[in-house]
Amino acid sequence: MFTIGDFARYGRVSARMLRHYDAIGLLRPARTDPVSGYRFYEAAQLARLNRIIALKDLGFSLQQVAAILAEELSAEELRGMLRLRQAELEAALTAAGARLAQVEARLRTIESEGRMSADDVVVKRTGTVLLAELRGVAASYGPEDIGPVITPLYAELCRLLETAGVTPAGPGLAYYEAVAGGAAARGAAGAAAHEEGGDGAVVVHAGLAVTSEALAKAGATHDGSTGRPGIPDATGLGFDVVTLPGLECAATVVHRGPMSRILPTAQNLAHWIDDNGYRSAGYARELYLECPPDQEKWVTEIQEPVARV
Repeated sequence: MFTIGDFARYGRVSARMLRHYDAIGLLRPARTDPVSGYRFYEAAQLARLNRIIALKDLGFSLQQVAAILAEELSAEELRGMLRLRQAELEAALTAAGARLAQVEARLRTIESEGRMSADDVVVKRTGTVLLAELRGVAASYGPEDIGPVITPLYAELCRLLETAGVTPAGPGLAYYEAVAGGAAARGAAGAAAHEEGGDGAVVVHAGLAVTSEALAKAGATHDGSTGRPGIPDATGLGFDVVTLPGLECAATVVHRGPMSRILPTAQNLAHWIDDNGYRSAGYARELYLECPPDQEKWVTEIQEPVARV
């Protein structure tokens, strides 16, 4: 089972929205702790959540969504409704494009339910890496908010590294943390908040692997080996460096194609985690193995920190 915060991340919605769906009977948690009141969900419930969000994006009210779901519409029927709405959105303002991408991602996830293979999920330990990085804040963990933040961060980071004469020593690695507190500052109270968390903005770390020798040659004021793992240090070159500790236990899977279509891969991983006796231990990292100009040919390894239940 997943906490409401973890389930919200897999569904790319807010925990606040899930609480509302619980209150109106649209999506009840699989279990609610009678003492703490914490809500817990199963991966199988992502199917209902996908339908709720897809129908909402069609313009239906929550009352109408509840009525439609009660009729148990097939994926094919939902596809017809989504395509009709897509034709309307394509005639609207250019700003609706990001929303169209998310509707398509939900549709792909709905269509692939029950047919996705989890055979390619590998549990492993990842190594410590020295990163040059830039940071930004996204309004949410959804692809529609992450994309507009992380893309210019990487463009600027590449420019700064080129100016400094630093050649990346490995692929890009993005990682995330909650804006409020974060893992390093999370005490007992923060841990409790994390159980019911998942709302709001996230810090986006866009990094590229580098070497301390290359940084020293470029005149960096810090080389990332200052004994503060996980804490970014300024270099004086416009970017920071951080020694990012490896993950002791990560469930990993390869995603092929643009990150705007990450949802099916991420939810496939969620099913695997739930089915194999693990729980999520934080935000997933994204290791960009291949990033040619054609995003359809992108290859990204998703690294989800996990722990045994």
